[in-house]
Amino acid sequence: MLKKCVQVLAVTGLIVAGSSLCVSAAGEDMQKQIDGIMAAIPKFAVPMREVGDRFQNMYFAAEGGNWGLASYMSKYMDKAMNPAKLTKPKEYPAWESFYKDDFAAVNKAIAAEDKAAFNKEFNAVIASCNECHVGMGYGFIQVKKLAAPADQGIEYKLSSKATDVPK
Repeated sequence: MLKKCVQVLAVTGLIVAGSSLCVSAAGEDMQKQIDGIMAAIPKFAVPMREVGDRFQNMYFAAEGGNWGLASYMSKYMDKAMNPAKLTKPKEYPAWESFYKDDFAAVNKAIAAEDKAAFNKEFNAVIASCNECHVGMGYGFIQVKKLAAPADQGIEYKLSSKATDVPK
């Protein structure tokens, strides 16, 4: 009887040990997959490129009276940074704060469809962007107002309201 108990315990131990090895191997494979996905998600540079293009396009939309487009560009400029929530969790709050606080006046000017206020706040944001870049160690990235929109394939002079953007 004692011999059978020892055998059962030994077999049980082998099963447990083997299954934990399988779980460990599966866990390592799963971690490799997660690491691969994380490596493929854009960090800050790629979303920031989209942010920059949308920011520039926003200016030309506001200048052309296309307030719906200006509002749309602002909305999706912010959403472009969503990958950084995962890939740069320490840096993302700086973006979140910038958009919520520094950029609020631009959004307010868009909502009011006030070209003079928009131009004033747009220029203030450029200065804020450049200060942030310096503060984060990227002082070699200086934003400037473009002479033409980043995307030439959009009609910027189409009359629209800021409220035309679907929720």
